[in-house]
Amino acid sequence: MSSSCIEEVSIRNDDWFRIVNELLSRAGITINGPASSDLQVKHPDFFKRVLKQGSLGLGESYMDGWWECERLDIFFHKVLRAGLETQLPSHLKDTLRIATARLFNLQSKKRAWIVGKEHYDLGNDLFSRMLDPAMQYSCGYWKEATTLEQAQQDKLRLICEKLQLQPGMRVLDIGCGWGGLAEFMAQHYGVSVVGVTISAEQQRMAQARCAG
Repeated sequence: MSSSCIEEVSIRNDDWFRIVNELLSRAGITINGPASSDLQVKHPDFFKRVLKQGSLGLGESYMDGWWECERLDIFFHKVLRAGLETQLPSHLKDTLRIATARLFNLQSKKRAWIVGKEHYDLGNDLFSRMLDPAMQYSCGYWKEATTLEQAQQDKLRLICEKLQLQPGMRVLDIGCGWGGLAEFMAQHYGVSVVGVTISAEQQRMAQARCAG
């Protein structure tokens, strides 16, 4: 038996795989299935990571190349429509397994607001001294730029071009920060943007920046 076949058998005999497989089947998603909305798992620890870390683990494991999906939009539509984020396994021992794993996971809606208050609500004057005029809190695009401001402007333009934005489109910006990207999209691409942030200070500046 080849090493890949042995690994596949090992995964399918794993309790974490079994739990994830049961939940995804409720949404009509098959692990390593043929449909464009089926996820293709590349790392055997993917299942345990997702059950321990929830949506954060799902997103970060995707960025780490642990799984792929041809149609992410359909995948997440199925997941959300089935309400999988609020569902638990059908067996009590599986529920206890997940509960035990998450005792050490501090991610929660309540803690998200605490992070916003203690990290971002320190005062916009502090961050304005650190960041570019658009108040971008992620790395710039330095392919041709020679200044921080230009690098951030080039990054915003690159994002919009990758999204293939057209006038009249609506964009949901989750984690919109101080509204720099939202303002750029609206001004230069004629789209309507809804921004979401966990910081009261960021919201205040973003609303003032995008007024009108």
